[in-house]
Amino acid sequence: MRRRLLAAASPLVWALAGPAAAQAGPSTIFAAASLTEALRDLAAQWAARGHQPPRLAFAASSSLARQIEQGAPAALFISADEAWADYLQARGLLAEASRSSPIGNALVLIAGRGSLQPITLSPGTALAALLGPGGRLAMADPAHVPAGRYARAALTWMGQWDALAPRLARADNVRAAMLLVERGEAPAGIVYATDAQAMPGLRVIGRFPRESHPPITYPFALTRQGQQLPQARALLDFLTGPEAMPHWARHGFIPAP
Repeated sequence: MRRRLLAAASPLVWALAGPAAAQAGPSTIFAAASLTEALRDLAAQWAARGHQPPRLAFAASSSLARQIEQGAPAALFISADEAWADYLQARGLLAEASRSSPIGNALVLIAGRGSLQPITLSPGTALAALLGPGGRLAMADPAHVPAGRYARAALTWMGQWDALAPRLARADNVRAAMLLVERGEAPAGIVYATDAQAMPGLRVIGRFPRESHPPITYPFALTRQGQQLPQARALLDFLTGPEAMPHWARHGFIPAP
């Protein structure tokens, strides 16, 4: 049930906001699920300065981009990879000059506390043995979700993709993948380092080297609708500006390469 609620969060905001609200009300941010805690805190800081608190919708970047393409009233889009920002930009749905990628992330292997032991992740590491005879590896679906694509690249670099592809527990987004591990439905999972930090019931048992996958960056941009809203521009400047950078770092995000 919790997994379905995570996947459905952004359509709910779309239904509540409506096109008119995008013009007259607070700015609506469509953001990758891995930004949840950090962006909620930054939104609270923004509101504390006397601004209207933004509406926040979190889901997989792919799902959010498709909704914007279909007319959802988002003023800002924050993707977990460059590809989905490219997708919207190619369709004229982003304000190109507003786009920047100030923060990045790392990829880690997680397990429940007190279960699996830490390992070194390198080419040839036998993750299948770590999972046991029937265990599955939880990760966001690589067919649609950036976190899953990064994970697939890392497993390919390790020489493990062909062996593990049939044993994946594919989730709608990275947060749903974490829940599978937390509930014991999968002994291990691949998620962003920031997500692992936000879930105290899990622990990191391995870190993927940077060279194992493309750089993980988060493009921020105004949408075609948002570029008409002065409050949305000001909010974007705040989220990507120097005042916000220490806050992103406290949540585990790193400067984009």
